Amino acid sequence: MSEAPQPTATAAKPTSARVLPALILAMLAFSVVQTAVVPILPGLAVELNVSGSDITWLMTANLLSAAVLTPLLGRFGDLRGRKPMLLVSLAGLVLGSGLAVCTHSFGWLVVARVLQGAGGGVLPLAISIVRDELPKQKVTGGVAAISASMGVGSGLGLVATGLLLEHWSYKSIFWMGLVFGLIAVLLVVLRVPTDPVVDKNGGADPLGALTLAGWLSALLIAVSRGNDWGWTSTRTLGLFAVAAVVALIWLLVEAKVAHPLVDLKMMARPAVAFTNISGLLIGFGMYGSFLVISNFAQTPEKLTHYGFTATVLHAGIMLLPSAIGSMVAAPLGALLIARRSPRLPLVLGGLLGAVSMAYLALRHSAEFDIYFSSAVFGLGVGLAYAAMPAYINGAVPAEQSGIANGMNAVLRTVGGAVGTAVMAAILTGDTLKLPVPVHLPTLNAYQHAFWVAGAMCLVAAIVPFAIRRTTPATTPTEQPTPALAKTDA
Repeated sequence: MSEAPQPTATAAKPTSARVLPALILAMLAFSVVQTAVVPILPGLAVELNVSGSDITWLMTANLLSAAVLTPLLGRFGDLRGRKPMLLVSLAGLVLGSGLAVCTHSFGWLVVARVLQGAGGGVLPLAISIVRDELPKQKVTGGVAAISASMGVGSGLGLVATGLLLEHWSYKSIFWMGLVFGLIAVLLVVLRVPTDPVVDKNGGADPLGALTLAGWLSALLIAVSRGNDWGWTSTRTLGLFAVAAVVALIWLLVEAKVAHPLVDLKMMARPAVAFTNISGLLIGFGMYGSFLVISNFAQTPEKLTHYGFTATVLHAGIMLLPSAIGSMVAAPLGALLIARRSPRLPLVLGGLLGAVSMAYLALRHSAEFDIYFSSAVFGLGVGLAYAAMPAYINGAVPAEQSGIANGMNAVLRTVGGAVGTAVMAAILTGDTLKLPVPVHLPTLNAYQHAFWVAGAMCLVAAIVPFAIRRTTPATTPTEQPTPALAKTDA
């Protein structure tokens, strides 16, 4: 493995007050844009005159694009510089938002969502920049703030959608993404310095990138379309088979090439592998719970005798405490990591997620139940997301930080895609017989969905105990960050 040039001990470090706001806003811009369309998909189907199953491509295309481009941009950031790739990532977000504003075509809107998916590269690139640029005592807090802001942005996106639709058309949502993206680009250009860690001796891996894109695409399409096609249909099973075969080819390619896109030995380190499993499960719980809670809140109470007949805005406000909880979790997670280790916030994050979903399964008759469980869940997600980069950065060298955190982000996305598909399958599999032409889930279906989401979060809380020790991987000129060098043994 090649060694990347490191900053000297006397190199001046920018202050966190200069760099962090730009990186946090960039992360918020992507996470807001990614989830903002979720509450309006049924309305968009009518507006654009497409079927309910086709309109889900606006979410599927974005998830696919983010899953494929996140590790690629993370790796190119390791190879050629994090700031240039961060600007490329934000450029995709801006171009996609601009295209969405200008078009009334469903096809071009799907293309716009694909372009917006490039914003997924912000997370690994921003985390790497913080690790490279900030003073060591600020790294843990900075990484926690950026990672937790993904949960903050997801919650804010749902609220912003409802608020905008109260006064304007769906186009206003894409205008929001365009404005957020342009401000983030400006701040990154002005405030983020050119990073010193560039793996000039590394190389590209086009075949690895192609096969990675292939199996991720097949997997996410199968998961996202399984409800419509049928989980045992030829198309669904065929795509799962293609994903398995291409994934095997990808593993063989990465094991053979001189400069792999993903270092499999790095990914196999316990601190990385088990953190990624937790990321997959937490992603499942977060995206799945957003879908279930939003649908539950908007259910017409007169027809079903449950739910709150909430508008899109009201349902978004019910989920606002999750964003506040994630915001609180960033400094709290950084404090726990510094004083103990990343294990504590990661375990607490999973436990809080499990408790909040179990609470909703048992108590859901009052709006307070939604607000309370949303806040607890947001706090849990924020703690877990703050801990994951700390575990990973403590186990990989700086020149692999981008791709390592990129793969963690990919698995969160995959977990989210699986979570939304499973939750949708649970809700559509048990519906009420009503004298109106609508299919609404039974209360039992919602309770089962809450229990499943809670179970996934509980497993995510158990997984970190498999990490016995975190051994920082450093180059000869780099000393490990104290907060990241703690052991869990």
